[in-house]
Amino acid sequence: MTQPFSPDLHSEFLRADLYLSMGQPIEAARLLEPLVEAEPGNGAALELLARSYFGSAQLQRAETALRRLVDLAPADGWARRALARTLERQSRRDEAVAHHRVADALGAA
Repeated sequence: MTQPFSPDLHSEFLRADLYLSMGQPIEAARLLEPLVEAEPGNGAALELLARSYFGSAQLQRAETALRRLVDLAPADGWARRALARTLERQSRRDEAVAHHRVADALGAA
């Protein structure tokens, strides 16, 4: 379950989302790292951080964030698909297969 942000953390989340949408994933990740540290159970922040890492080709960090997200929400098809794609980009296709299968079963695009 995603927890609500405090007002300051929420504004930082929105700033990070804006940076990511403007094609600046490294800056987005810089803002999100302390936010995720402060709110480790917040799935929305963790997902945005994973997207930021993936968008800046920080694939090991993206994998770590996505594994945490899958641990928080095992039935999150998007997280499973994103983890599979991250593993594929690291030439780890065999590991990706299981996550693709789960994402397919969950109806994730």
